[in-house]
Amino acid sequence: MKETSASANDPRKPSTARPYVPPTISPQDLPIDYAGFLAVVLGVTGVMFRYKLCSWLAIIFCAQSFANMKNIENDLKQVSMAFMFAVMGLVTNYFGPNRAANVKR
Repeated sequence: MKETSASANDPRKPSTARPYVPPTISPQDLPIDYAGFLAVVLGVTGVMFRYKLCSWLAIIFCAQSFANMKNIENDLKQVSMAFMFAVMGLVTNYFGPNRAANVKR
């Protein structure tokens, strides 16, 4: 029996099955991590403007970005930086001087 190209690629034949090899993608070609980017922006906003909500949202986006990490080297740097900004924002909001105390009357 002569095998044609259609029967050679038949997935039902175990002898012709090949394991899946994912294509290699360079780190520059990876899609943008929007959760990591939002975590950085919200973390900086939480520290600069002392918004508690921005700091809490930054922590949530850090967790999401950490869970969906594709490139461990680059993404870990971004997630750790965003997490530090979020924690600094929360520390300054909850343990820092009160905003109303700084206003002179």
